[in-house]
Amino acid sequence: MDSVKVEDLERKKKKEEKAKEKELKKLKAAQKAEAFKLQQAQKAPKKSEKKHTKKGNEEGNPEDFIDPKTSSGEKKKLSRHMAKQYNPDAVEKGWYAWWEDSKFFQADANSSKPPFVIVLPPPNVTGALHIGHALTAAIQDCMIRFYRMSGYNTLWVPGMDHAGIATQVVVEKKLMREHGLTRHAFGRDKFISEVWKWKEEYGGTILSQERRLGASLDWSRECFTMDEKRSKSVTEAFIRLYREGLIYRDHRLVNWDCTLKTAISDIEVDHEEIKDRTQLKVPGYDHTVEFGVLTSFAYPLENGLGELVVATTRIETMLGDTAIAVHPEDKRYSHLHGKYAIHPFNHRKLPIIYDGILVDPTFGTGAVKITPAHDPNDFEVGKRHQLEFINIFTDDGKINNNGGEFEGMLRFKARSAVTEALQSKGLFRGDQKNEMNLGICSRSSDIVEPMIKPQWFVNCSSMAAEALAAVEDKKIEIIPKQYVQEWKRWLENIRDWCISRQLWWGHRIPAWYVLLDDDVLKEFGSYDDHWVVAHDEDEALLEAQKIFKEKKLRVSQDPDVLDTWFSSGIFPLSILGWPENSKDLKTFYPTSVLETGHDILFFWVARMVMLGMKLGGDVPFSKIYLHPMVRDAHGRKMSKSLGNVIDPLEVTRGISLEGLHKRLEDGNLDRKELKVAKEGQVKDFPNGIPECGADALRFALISYTAQADRINLDIQRVVGYRQWCNKLWNAIRFAMGKLGDDYVPPLKLELETAPFSCKWILSVLNSAISKIIVLFKSYDFSGAASAVYSWWQSQLCDVFIEVIKPYFSTNSEFELSRKISRDVLWICLDNGLRLLHPFMPYVTEELWQRLPRAAGDCSAKESIMITEYPYVIKTWENKDIEENMEMVESAVRSLRSLRPPNDKNERRPAYALCSSNTVADIVRSLEFEISTLANLSSLKVLSKNDLPPSGCAVNIVNAELSVYLELKITLATESELEKLRKRRTEITKQHVVLSKMIGSSGYKEKAPDHVQEDDSAKLSKLLQELNIIEEAENKLGFFH
Repeated sequence: MDSVKVEDLERKKKKEEKAKEKELKKLKAAQKAEAFKLQQAQKAPKKSEKKHTKKGNEEGNPEDFIDPKTSSGEKKKLSRHMAKQYNPDAVEKGWYAWWEDSKFFQADANSSKPPFVIVLPPPNVTGALHIGHALTAAIQDCMIRFYRMSGYNTLWVPGMDHAGIATQVVVEKKLMREHGLTRHAFGRDKFISEVWKWKEEYGGTILSQERRLGASLDWSRECFTMDEKRSKSVTEAFIRLYREGLIYRDHRLVNWDCTLKTAISDIEVDHEEIKDRTQLKVPGYDHTVEFGVLTSFAYPLENGLGELVVATTRIETMLGDTAIAVHPEDKRYSHLHGKYAIHPFNHRKLPIIYDGILVDPTFGTGAVKITPAHDPNDFEVGKRHQLEFINIFTDDGKINNNGGEFEGMLRFKARSAVTEALQSKGLFRGDQKNEMNLGICSRSSDIVEPMIKPQWFVNCSSMAAEALAAVEDKKIEIIPKQYVQEWKRWLENIRDWCISRQLWWGHRIPAWYVLLDDDVLKEFGSYDDHWVVAHDEDEALLEAQKIFKEKKLRVSQDPDVLDTWFSSGIFPLSILGWPENSKDLKTFYPTSVLETGHDILFFWVARMVMLGMKLGGDVPFSKIYLHPMVRDAHGRKMSKSLGNVIDPLEVTRGISLEGLHKRLEDGNLDRKELKVAKEGQVKDFPNGIPECGADALRFALISYTAQADRINLDIQRVVGYRQWCNKLWNAIRFAMGKLGDDYVPPLKLELETAPFSCKWILSVLNSAISKIIVLFKSYDFSGAASAVYSWWQSQLCDVFIEVIKPYFSTNSEFELSRKISRDVLWICLDNGLRLLHPFMPYVTEELWQRLPRAAGDCSAKESIMITEYPYVIKTWENKDIEENMEMVESAVRSLRSLRPPNDKNERRPAYALCSSNTVADIVRSLEFEISTLANLSSLKVLSKNDLPPSGCAVNIVNAELSVYLELKITLATESELEKLRKRRTEITKQHVVLSKMIGSSGYKEKAPDHVQEDDSAKLSKLLQELNIIEEAENKLGFFH
């Protein structure tokens, strides 16, 4: 939201809503037409079924298909009949307010259930929901809903970060626009008051957007990093660390932003690779500044010894040079050791020093200018050689009085002035292009300036060692494991953490400077030993009086605030009431898992571990799950200037191409960037983004988590899952029609007399349940999503629902099968919706609420989200039936593939040639299932010596089964023979490869016995299949 004009927020929102409403009407009309076609195609062929469908769905008042109006917070009222198509907007309305008001999200600190706790990474108070937030919400809510349904006392804590720099910048711009005043003109107290007003008015945007995605957060525990309780925690943490000697004040090199006039953290520095001479815009300059230039100049040596040529990309910093370094083994300069160069502008003597750590004698001239106050490497050199540290910049990026004749110039204007002055003195030695890495502040776009400032630091060494050991000792598991090495590398090379910021918005540092009446230096902060740390000013005064006994004094609080990451670092503790030994802290700390993006592994996650172990006495969580970064479909980072930024709410609600363009136009892109961005949108979203709903977006994002470190998000995949929601909708509509209005589910299921397909679907449901639970607990969310999708799509919808359709005809022979099929269908839908609920909360709640309830079921729940997650039922398991159905499905696929392209699914006779009596018996027993799924008029089992009728196409299912489909047309025998020849070639290749491997030297000695047995069986099956191909070729030749 930093780039969005605050005063335009409401106006923009209204305009976008109007545009989206218009687009919605278009989309709904198109979807209605598409759904009508789909409905016609999916109607069952039997007249009785058509009549039933018409009676149940087509007749009646149109109002019966529209959900009645429900007051906010009440349980959603559903229409009498299901709508004829899935509409995400209609489905997702109403449920969230009821869930929240029913307190389904709230954890109980007194519960005896095992806790499962997640802390939502607190989004910035200035922020609006972006696709990364949506990914976080989807994954975390999926976990929370799974563990809630699995019997855990789940707590998911929402919170917002006060976002020191970002918020202060937004409000400063607002005050300048509205009042023409800076924050300094307002004064600190009044400015802080204005920030709080802004926060109350605009700061809740992102959390309300989380609700739209279905995030089941415990809103009763919602917190803000600067609320009273969190502020108390921050003060206490600072004091305890200070008293342990882990926080100290020192003059050190920091990342300084001359526009914001504050130190900034490493994560707030973007690094731009400069490959050539490059002109860049810099805040505060009316012209561009050139970067990527290496300038060489000469320092004259004392006593006429000549000169030393050095080179730099920041020529203005030579005003603060205090030495020239050469390598101790560089013989070119051995005679200069201990000698001096003379600064051309202030005549300061610069010692020529030996430094084998910094200097590479083979690079350039082998001589390096040293500016200890403005370069990280030079800073270390300065400490090693006790050099003078001379700061040449003011806080706003001008040359200070150490710059002599250049005083008062902006630093990059001084760059040109210094170059010209060197030229006039005859010391300029030329320049050339130079590749460089340029640090740019992500908040202000200013060039970061390394500067020495008195700041507060945290000594991280001992805490980092503990955090490192926690992972090595398996107290914390990092998922994926690839990030363990990065964790180790960073913590082993950790630097002390600068935690002070020169801002007004944030946690004021609880340190007071003691001003003594008899101090010689009266300036604030002149004496390093005049600081006291306390909870408040009264305590600070008492501390000062203890130290400076019988002296007249007063105390003044440090005006700086703490780095935002400091309060975020203790978030798992502060949200649970620390430092008080609260019931929440006892019950819910340590938390269970920390889920976030891998880009803040060190800036936030590592600091939470360090501070959690130090202050909380234990690791703050036992698992760290790091999700990939979201990119566009082409793998590019999302950027406003590319036009590829995806707003999650635009995906859920839908938006036209014009609406996407309008969003760009309301931004702050220049003309050239706007043109490029619009072209990108036309290419990626030619028809805009259709309304997909939160469920489809969540499912797509979770499915993508299998990708390693980045997600290349293709909106068409989200659209695909939205269409799949329609498939679920139709499955339930089918079921409601077949179950009937008076259907009551059984409390107990009798499986002994159940049809084969019923036993099979329950067995594979059992397998799916087992697999999904294992995948959830191993944090393979993509795998779990794939497993639940596969069961619903490939097994329930594509096979089971299709195979039981004939049972619902008027044929009396199916009466028992029809009754059992209804019961099994209900069980599948109930379990299937509960399996799917963590991924798609809205549509599963809506559909589950329509399912009939078992009479006398005392365990019935109000909502699907508080039902029990499906569990394995041993009596459903039947691996033999699963294997037999695999053969059925293979046979059906083979038969379907034999139909000619212009075939209108005409019912045709087919034949199954079996190589054994066992396979023949299985095919005979499953004739109904094969015939139904393959749409056959008959299926006859042939013995090995039988010939199929002429005009049959053949396909080989496996080594023991071939199928023939009678096409009643003149068969192109030569074409069929060619198919068999291709199959023979393929099988022969496999046989040769496997034979070669089995016959290779060392195979029998090295390969395990079970592998050798499997390979031998595979080889035997390949030979059998070759024999079957030969027989098929002979039979086709008979008709040729």
